[in-house]
Amino acid sequence: MVRYALIHPALMALAILAMPATVDAAPPKARPKAAAKTVAKPAPQPADAQSIEAATHDAYLAAINSNDIAAFSDAVTDDAVFQYPGAPQMVGKKAIVAWATTYFQLYTTRWEKVATGFTVAGDWAFEHYTYKSLDTDKSTGTASYDAGKGVAVFHHDKDGKWRVAIDGWSSDSGGK
Repeated sequence: MVRYALIHPALMALAILAMPATVDAAPPKARPKAAAKTVAKPAPQPADAQSIEAATHDAYLAAINSNDIAAFSDAVTDDAVFQYPGAPQMVGKKAIVAWATTYFQLYTTRWEKVATGFTVAGDWAFEHYTYKSLDTDKSTGTASYDAGKGVAVFHHDKDGKWRVAIDGWSSDSGGK
């Protein structure tokens, strides 16, 4: 039996971006005389990409560091995917928010994230980053530190807000 995997919209967007702009195998005389022209959305200018990076990265980091589930929930898309060290992949806002709710109940967290690369392609943005995190257990006061790297994909939603569609990170220590 062949199983087909669902392709996340961000991966589909990457595949579409990698395709040639046009494919026309018809012989010259079979082409329509007045071919419709497709106007591509202009690529963001460096200043635009920098402002998108600053707003996107800072908003997501603020949502994490708020330790507030409503703020965090608003920062992810409905079909988001999270890949957390040492745990199964989480798919969908409902699963991610359930995990984050427990996380915020047990720990006060503080993350530092440094973008080491950021690319904007239309309504999608791609970031790779390094991080340092401090989780303080609310019941014992015990602090745990972690550092690592990750990749995040953001989507520019219809309401004008950039949200996390994919976040996958790995600990340099092999997990928490």
